[in-house]
Amino acid sequence: MSNDRFISIGDLSRRTGVAVSAIRFYEEKGLLTALRTSGNQRRFLRSDIRRVSFILIAQKLGLALADIERELSALPQGRTPTLGDWEKISLSMRASIDAQIGLLELTRRKLEECIGCGCLSLAKCGIYNVDDHAGGQGTGPRFVLK
Repeated sequence: MSNDRFISIGDLSRRTGVAVSAIRFYEEKGLLTALRTSGNQRRFLRSDIRRVSFILIAQKLGLALADIERELSALPQGRTPTLGDWEKISLSMRASIDAQIGLLELTRRKLEECIGCGCLSLAKCGIYNVDDHAGGQGTGPRFVLK
């Protein structure tokens, strides 16, 4: 194995800020694939730094591990992903990210007004939800999560 193409699990951990145990977990879940040396030590492609970075960002966005795994499965194994590879993932995720952005913006606006819980505990509820009419429309924050 060429030294410049592969890194140890410790190096991957240091470069990404992800604990070794988390990298092992990602490997267990199929998000990363380690190669083994003759001494049975894990070696990762240097490009796996990008994979781990993608995992961190996707988790921060609230994507489930199954969704992350699906997206990463589109990337090639054994070679550094190209710009085209990442663009495919970007296009695949765009609608989901746009929907999350829309929900965040709506939530920000509604938190300044009313989240639609029918609580009648805020002074503004007397304006937005007179006589708790929203309560008859169902449970939960229906002005945000429709």
